[in-house]
Amino acid sequence: QVQLVESGGDSVQAGVSLNLSCTASSTASYYMAWFRQAPGKEREGVAAHTLYGADRDLDKFADAVKGRLTVFWSHARKIFYLQMNNLKPEDTAMYYCAGRVRKNLDYGDYLSAVQYDYWGQGTQVTVSP
Repeated sequence: QVQLVESGGDSVQAGVSLNLSCTASSTASYYMAWFRQAPGKEREGVAAHTLYGADRDLDKFADAVKGRLTVFWSHARKIFYLQMNNLKPEDTAMYYCAGRVRKNLDYGDYLSAVQYDYWGQGTQVTVSP
């Protein structure tokens, strides 16, 4: 069982940067990802990262955030980071961290919520115009 705890959410103005953290209880996850869910909308994947294997450090980003988000995994600290730049009001959502311990995730499924085994409780990001 992997436990994930997100932090770093805040209320900010458009244009600023924000760094979210996801602290993991272990290094067992082979893949980790960030998802978000705005009120009245479905949960959507925004960024995913490969931690091990031949595809180590392979990332995937949603088109809506490409170029504004980066991710980083600190193995020593067991923290998965999401750096968000030039935030927009449409980025307002609850942000969730997710982990998957199984290998062989198809790249096309990197941002699919059903592919992940463990979830955190979320951290709220609110961006005002």
